Order: sequence, then C-alpha cells, then structure tokens
Amino acid sequence: MAMAAPVQAETERHGCTVDPLDPRDLRGNRVDFRIKVDCDGKKTVQIRQQRYEDERGPRRSDDFLGASRFTEEFGWRDGARTIHSVDRVRNLDKRGAEEVYHIVSFRVKKNNGEWTDWTKWEKSDVVEVHRGR
Repeated sequence: MAMAAPVQAETERHGCTVDPLDPRDLRGNRVDFRIKVDCDGKKTVQIRQQRYEDERGPRRSDDFLGASRFTEEFGWRDGARTIHSVDRVRNLDKRGAEEVYHIVSFRVKKNNGEWTDWTKWEKSDVVEVHRGR
C-alpha cells in the first residue's frame, strides 16, 4: 500500500478540532488509538484513521494495522470527546515490544449541507507498547 508521508496538519476546520492522541497500551496485544474531537456548536464531523507499527531500518516500510472511519454529531452544548479505537498489534506477542502510531484526517459538514475538503493527515507521536502490560 503506497501513501504519502504523513504531515503535521491543520487540526481545526470549520469550527472543529480533531487530534490523534498518543496510543495507549492495553492488556495483551491491544492498543487504544485514541482521537480527541471537539466542535463549537451544532456540527457533524467525519474522521478517517489509519494505524501503523513503526518499522525502523534502511528499507523502512511501516506495517499497516487497520483503518477506521467515524462520524460524530455535536449539539450546541456538547463538549470535547475521546473516540477509543482499539486494535491488535500483531507482532507484539513475538518480540515483546513494538512502536505504534496513527494518523487522522477529517472533514466537517457545513450549514448548507456540503462537506469541507478532507484535512491533511496528522500523525500522533510514536509510542512503544509492551506485551502483557
């Protein structure tokens, strides 16, 4: 799967902010790739996410773990929320530790019913996770 390198992106679009939080190590080989979402006022936001194991070396090719899409509705009084996106890290059982990250992009439905363009991909920090923690 070929894709452009993730770039730190503008995180605010049409009154909504979406940030990929650092992945959180869960028990076994599961990791929570969390996303913080906040919108001012009544809004609908669509988020796309891709999750990876970070691979170092001269022929670097990060391992794709999976992708998800989320649609979040905000009312006038709703505050920020965190989306929990849990995935398995396949190689975690074999080597004991892996470095993981995720990237997100989003768009917002405007008042006229049309969607904004998708934002550029934004990358979380790379976090080391360990088996059985």
